[in-house]
Formats: sequence, C-alpha cells, structure tokens
Amino acid sequence: MQSEKKVTAQVILGNSDYQAISYGGYRGEARTEQPAVSQLKEDMLIMSAMGIKVLRTYNLQLPHASNVLKAIAELKAERADFEMYVMLGAWIDCKNAWTDQPVNHDIESEFNKAEIDRAVQMANQYPDIVKVLAVGNEAMVKWAATYFVQPDVILKWVNYLQELKKTGKLSIDVWVTSSDNFASWGGGSDEYHVEALNQLIEAVDYISLHTYPMHDTHYHPVFWGIDEREEAMGKEKAIELAMQRSIDYAKQQYDSVKNYIKKLGIEKQIHIGETGWASEDNHLYGIEGAQATDEYKQSLYYHMMREWTDKENISCFFFEAFDEPWKDASNVGGSENHFGLFTVDGQAKHALWSAVDQGTFKGLTRDGKIIGKTFEGNEAKLLESVPFPPVKVN
Repeated sequence: MQSEKKVTAQVILGNSDYQAISYGGYRGEARTEQPAVSQLKEDMLIMSAMGIKVLRTYNLQLPHASNVLKAIAELKAERADFEMYVMLGAWIDCKNAWTDQPVNHDIESEFNKAEIDRAVQMANQYPDIVKVLAVGNEAMVKWAATYFVQPDVILKWVNYLQELKKTGKLSIDVWVTSSDNFASWGGGSDEYHVEALNQLIEAVDYISLHTYPMHDTHYHPVFWGIDEREEAMGKEKAIELAMQRSIDYAKQQYDSVKNYIKKLGIEKQIHIGETGWASEDNHLYGIEGAQATDEYKQSLYYHMMREWTDKENISCFFFEAFDEPWKDASNVGGSENHFGLFTVDGQAKHALWSAVDQGTFKGLTRDGKIIGKTFEGNEAKLLESVPFPPVKVN
C-alpha cells in the first residue's frame, strides 16, 4: 500500500490544487456572539464543496480560531475524504492599542507574548491542520494608526518561532510569515525601507502580501474609471475593462515587492495573504463615491484574480468567504460588512452562481437555510443595480 503524501506548507503554497480563502464564521453584530462548532462545521463543508482547502484566521484571543481547528478535526474524523488546512494568525499590537491611552508604536503590547504562545500551542495540538503561522495582520502598515508596530517587533517574534523550529519545539514543516500590506513589504514609500524590514524578509519562510485595488478606487484611482469610448461599448464590456485594470494594478503592487526583495539579493516566495472586493458600500466606494462596489464587479475581480494567481503559482487567500456584520456594526451598508462571497444567511453572490447551478452546494445549509442565489439568480435584475465606473472625459 502506497503511503499517503505528507502535506506541508511547502506542498500547499503556490499549488492551485489547494485553493485558499480568509474565513470568519461570525453571524452577529458583535464578536461576543461566537459561532458554535456545529455552525463552523457547516461553513467548512460549504467551503470544501467549492474547492477550498486552506483557511486563514486572524487572532487567538477569542475562541473562534481554536473552534475552527476543533471543527476541522471533527470533520476529518467523521469523513475520510475531508481535507482542510489553516494559516493561523497571531494578532500583534503596539503599546496601548485599542485603549484610551496614547499609543506607542515603538513599544509592543504586553499581550503579544500570550498570543504567540497560543499560536505555538495550537500548532502543536493540531499539526495535521496548522501549516502556517502568521505573526500579525497589517501590523506594520502605518495607516493602521490604532495599533501598528515597527518591523523589529514582528522580526522578534518571527525569529522566536524559527528558533522553536530549530529546537524541535515547533514542527520544522510549519512555515512562518507576517501578513501585511504591499507597502509594508517594501513595495511602497521609502519610509518602510528600514534594516529591520530587510532582516524580516530574510527571516520569514515566505511573504504574505495584501493588495486592495478596491480601496484605491477612492484613495488612488489612477487605474479606475472608463473613457467615453468604453462607455459606448455597453455596461458589461466597460466594467470588464475596468476590472482588468484593477487586476493589473494588483499585479503592479505584487511586482513592487518582488522588485524590492530582488534588490536585496533575497529569494523568497510571495503569496497573496489578502485581496478582495466588497459587494456593497454606502460611502466611499459605492454609488455616491467610486461606484466600485457591487456583486458584478466583485465576481469579475474574484475570477480574474483566481485566473492570474493560479496561472502564476501564487496562493491567494481571497477575502473572504462569508459576510461578517460585526465589522461595521454601526453601519449596515458599510463595505467592511460585505466582502463575503456568501451573505450571512448563506446566499451565494454572483461569483458563485454557476457553482449553485452545478449543484456544488446540494444538500448543504447555513444555519438551516439552503444555499441559494442572491437576486433570485436574475442576472438582468442584478445588472440593473450595477453602476458604470466613473466616466473620465478626454
């Protein structure tokens, strides 16, 4: 009998057979409403049906991530063919983050060590599931003003985890990274180009890069919008061209990091730890703003991004699987609540309509509701709600 191939981060990353996604199972308007393990198992089966085999989680202070691991372990015990792995995130803050005290970005939070300890404990408890540890989420980017730290803090904990691997206290097969904005990895302005970052790039097992063209449809819309000629082609074609430019913009950010690392003389894999496109917004990115957020544009971005990253052997943790209403609980229509490929009640957005038609989710439910399609699957009705990108007059 042939022995089963050992699945490690080295096998998973850059392998299109292991599709990845960011995941939060929260249904309510506050993270105190923790999803039950049974609810998480429902979500695992939905994501598995669409070909997802790697999940990304974000913090370990709350029960969510440990319950995700428990849900996967139970499904593996119940179903011989169930396969799911995790990129486990450890949240990192600066001193006085999320308090009414002045933050100090040069000193780290006293709570960081406990978070790293939890990550190690869970990686050792679930070695068949946890394949990557990520030290911090957008923890170095300077617009994260409430909590960002300097690169030397991330470097400290990455080196700590790498040392645990050397001494046998953490599996040598677990890859260690930090997941951050492209600018934080050297692809942005010179203020990020510090020696501690260069040492961090050397220390991680791979680069986990974030790119969000959707946000830059407002903040830096050099690629966004259509001209009058494109407008005359009709809505669908004009939007397709605009979304292709959005993908090209993401590629430029990816290449900016790749070029910076090359200048350092370092060889390192670069994968996309986060990218996504919201399906709704009532502020900067919606109808009254950049006219960027709707299900149709989200769908094009999702499929174009998957096509590019699969072709180039880049893992892409698309953000995200399900809408999470807690993210902007005071503003139901805010974009942060609407990055999911599914609504909270388990309705597949346009990006996954074809999967519903193919019976991918047959027999699966979310909180007792069958997986249907938004807009009742009526594409004409959907397109009526979709605006042209802004027209730039030549």
